[in-house]
This record gives sequence, C-alpha cells and structure tokens, in this order.
Amino acid sequence: MTVNDDLHISRRSLLGTVGAAGATGLALGAAGGAAAHAVTADPPGTALATVGSTSVPFRGTHQAGILQPLQARGHLVAFDLAPGAGRKEAAALMRRWSAVAERLMAGEPLGEGDTGVALDAGPSSLTVTFGFGASFFDRTGLVARRPEELDPLPAFSSDRLDPKRSGGDLWVQIGADDALVAFHALRAVQKEAGGAARVRWQMNGFNRSPGATAHPMTARNLMGQVDGTRNPKPSEPDFDKRVFVPAGGEQPWMAGGSYAVVRRIRMLLDDWEKLPLRDQERVIGRRKSDGAPLTGGSESTLIDLDRTGPDGKLVVPDDAHARIAAPEQNGGAAMLRRPFSYHDGIAADGTPDAGLLFIAWQADPHRAFVPVQRKLDRGDALSPFVRHEASALFAVPGGPGAGEYVGERLLGA
Repeated sequence: MTVNDDLHISRRSLLGTVGAAGATGLALGAAGGAAAHAVTADPPGTALATVGSTSVPFRGTHQAGILQPLQARGHLVAFDLAPGAGRKEAAALMRRWSAVAERLMAGEPLGEGDTGVALDAGPSSLTVTFGFGASFFDRTGLVARRPEELDPLPAFSSDRLDPKRSGGDLWVQIGADDALVAFHALRAVQKEAGGAARVRWQMNGFNRSPGATAHPMTARNLMGQVDGTRNPKPSEPDFDKRVFVPAGGEQPWMAGGSYAVVRRIRMLLDDWEKLPLRDQERVIGRRKSDGAPLTGGSESTLIDLDRTGPDGKLVVPDDAHARIAAPEQNGGAAMLRRPFSYHDGIAADGTPDAGLLFIAWQADPHRAFVPVQRKLDRGDALSPFVRHEASALFAVPGGPGAGEYVGERLLGA
C-alpha cells in the first residue's frame, strides 16, 4: 500500500481503539474496530493512547516486573562480569543500569547517544528488573552474603539443559507493551554494560497484546491452554509470604525481594497438536475453551480432585498436570508464574523451536519450585510434550528507595 507523505496509519490512532484495555495489561475491550482502519494524519501534540502512556514506577518496596500484568513483549538477558571485574565494577554497573531503567520506565529519552528507536513512544508499561546469580557472589567477594536460597536447583529427569543458555552472574528482565520500547531498553542495558559485563545468553518472548480480546482471561500458552489460573493473588492473606522475602532474615539486603526461577521450556508442538482435543484436556485436567476444570464450573472454580465419572474413574486423571501442580497436592507450595512465550524458528530436527520462557517468583525456590517440579518430573502427563532446555536461578533484591540503585544494600554495604 502506498501512503502519501502527509498521511499515514497513525500508531496512536490504532492504539486509541483499545482505550483503557492497555491499563490492565490484559484484555478488557474490543470496541472501535472500524476506527482501527482509519488513515489519519498524526498532528503534533496528539495524546498517547492508554497503552503508550501507562508507566510503572521504578522505585518501591518491590522491583517492577513482578506484580505487573503480563506484558506483550519481553527480553531476558543474563550477563557475566568481565574478567577482572569485581565488586567495585559491579556497583558502578548497577548504578548505571538503575539510572537508565528509571528514565526509560518514565518514558524519558536518554539524551545524546539515544538510538531513537522509541523516540515517539511513551513508556508502554516498561519494566526493567535486575537479579544476581550464585556465581555473582564469588566474582564480587560477597560469598558470605549469598543467600542459601541460591543453592543450585537439583537435576530433573526431564532436563536437557544447555549450559551456555543457563546460569549467569547478572540477570535483566525487560517487559513492555510495545516491541520497540522493549528493544530500546534492551539496547540501552547492553550498551551500559560497557566493559564491565558481557552477554551470556538472551531470550526473547511475547504475550497477547493489550486489547486483543474482549474477554478478560488468564493468558494462553502456545499449546492453546489457559496458563496460570492457580497463580497466588495479592488479595490472598499469605501472598507476600509465598512470593517475597520478609524483613529480618539472614540476608537483610534481600528484604522485599524475591527469587526468580527461569526455565526455557520447549513445547513439542507437532506431537501435541496431533492429540485429539479430549486427550489434550485430560493431559492438562482443564477445558481448553475456557480453562475450567474438567469437573465443571468456570476457570476460577477449584478442581474437585475426588470426583469420579460414571465409569468410576477420576474425572481429572491421576497424572493430569493441573492435579499434580495444585497447591493442595504440594503442601500449599505455590509460585507466581509470569512467563513469556517464545518462537525461535525451526530447529535442526525440523520442528518448531517454540515454547515457554517460564519465570516463577517465590520467597524460597527450594520450598516452592523444587518440590512441585519433582512431582511433575515423576509422573506428569504433560512431560512427553515438553523439554526443559535451559535453567537459571536469580536473587532479585527489593525495589530501590529514594536515591538508591538496585542492589545498593548488597554492594554498597
């Protein structure tokens, strides 16, 4: 299509059709479909649509990127400190990264040297989150301040881990509701690393865009399943206890922080898509259409794990994923899952290299992720259709206070 110089499809007009849907980060409305096709001029001073103008505070009790709704685009990047770099260099790096993240999350340009990739965009709910791997404490001489929660995760029989895409001294999670805004932040973080750190691995992901559906619903993964229904909710009385590190612990610098388990889980989509719908639902234990348990109700209805059918068999099979992963089956263990999907083309075996960038937040991964994953590893009906190809664990400190950079309570103490 040819567009005259004085006319173009206005990004702001397009975003304006979703209205307040962008404020939630999940789907809330599909009104204004006809307007989305309008070709209009974009006059100077036009206000940003809600998706573009929404911002997330950089400072607070917790870092951004944990409690916010799923974002449309994401980048996960692990860095290793450069040879010879130690605590001093790490502190300077975290100070630079924090300054850049705060400006970008507020929708402010970076000034001279800015690439201009997101020059005409607002913050678009940008979040930048920082974490430290176990090896970081060796490199910086801070072994005495390494939390025991960073002890290595055990091996699981379903693991096919690539060491080059696992671990890392430092971790950065970037999320936004606009792809260019997310990429702009990614490049800024990479540039600010300078000679202090180098990229170990990078993974890129996506979720449904705000306003893409009229039905508020937990996100779907690439298998088409509603994923994350049983996530703990901030309204629950034990939410903070499950997700965040309390004050007064052995490592005071982690107060208000959380631990992120990051796994690249490849979905064997060719095999999965050959299963009839009924079999897919029995593997998961939920209806594909709306995420409701096979025992009935809506997505939010608790699964009746004891219900049997006319044949006397359990309606939700013994090895169904939803049964094995249910908090009731794991002593109440729960994680706040906040994933991205990924698709990296076609693998060497000719199948889609696609799946889930699994990110789980918890106060103690050895009491949440590990026991649940052990049970899944022993008998989950979903296991033949997924492959864990990368793994990492990071300590994510609490949010910075006024005048602080992220991690200052560790590095500056």
